[in-house]
Amino acid sequence: MERVEIMTWLNYHHLYYFWMTAKEGSISSASEKLRVGQPTISTQIKNLEESLSQSLFTRQGRGLHLTEAGKVVLDYANQIFSLGNELMEVIKDETFSKRAHVQFGALDSVPKSLVQSLIRSAQKIAPCVITVLEGGGEYLFRELQAHRIDLVISNYPPTTGDSKQYFSRNLAKIPITVFATKKFQALKRKFPQSLHDQPFIMPSLHSKLRHDLNHFFQSNGITVDVVIESQDTSIQKLLGYEGMGLVPLPDFAGKELIKEGKLIKIGSLQGVTEDFWLISSPRKFSNPIAETLMKNFEWKI
Repeated sequence: MERVEIMTWLNYHHLYYFWMTAKEGSISSASEKLRVGQPTISTQIKNLEESLSQSLFTRQGRGLHLTEAGKVVLDYANQIFSLGNELMEVIKDETFSKRAHVQFGALDSVPKSLVQSLIRSAQKIAPCVITVLEGGGEYLFRELQAHRIDLVISNYPPTTGDSKQYFSRNLAKIPITVFATKKFQALKRKFPQSLHDQPFIMPSLHSKLRHDLNHFFQSNGITVDVVIESQDTSIQKLLGYEGMGLVPLPDFAGKELIKEGKLIKIGSLQGVTEDFWLISSPRKFSNPIAETLMKNFEWKI
């Protein structure tokens, strides 16, 4: 006798009530927003939990908190209802041409000019909606592996142990230069030994660049005074031209500030570079725009 597979269908009405409750933070707030009684919403969420065989919320005091399963369901619900809104807009406008959606992840330390260049290149390939998510490497690589992001721009490649989970391509290797205001101009002489005991605005300890800088200074017998740590290059530059310390940056990053007269170039750190990478993760159905970028994107600095 032939076995018949019974497909379990998702009730989107139940999912919608869960989604609104998760967004509002409580059943009472969702009830006011939806103009539906609280018992109705509670029942709908309970039905969804039963169909999924998972608890989606835990109650702590008066508030509701998502379980691990609830967080996963919320991620999918966000995508489902976002796509639904897009469908209604397309039908309403009578364009009947769905734009592709490309999602990029960018580390906080990645230059904004690189992100802008990637966005422009994506739009030249085909009309598309682009989402840029910023954050730490561990979070972004996890999202990439879960296929919630198409590409990640990073200043370090994934670790060797993860080589089967990711594809990475080096985009650039940029020399690191020390920039500062004119009051530090005398440090150009006898560089880099002149940097000894000078105040520095440095990238944070977990970054590869910070590790490379520390190695350079130790190898050359130089001790620097780290007064500020920040992973955001925009903040580093702002504090640099306020005169709060010297800033080691990729060479191109200080050129505009030199033109504006805000910073001067003290000197380049021989052998210290910052690399930038474009990273994807293998998937059965790849995003064609992301795939083209992975193969052909070039960053013209």
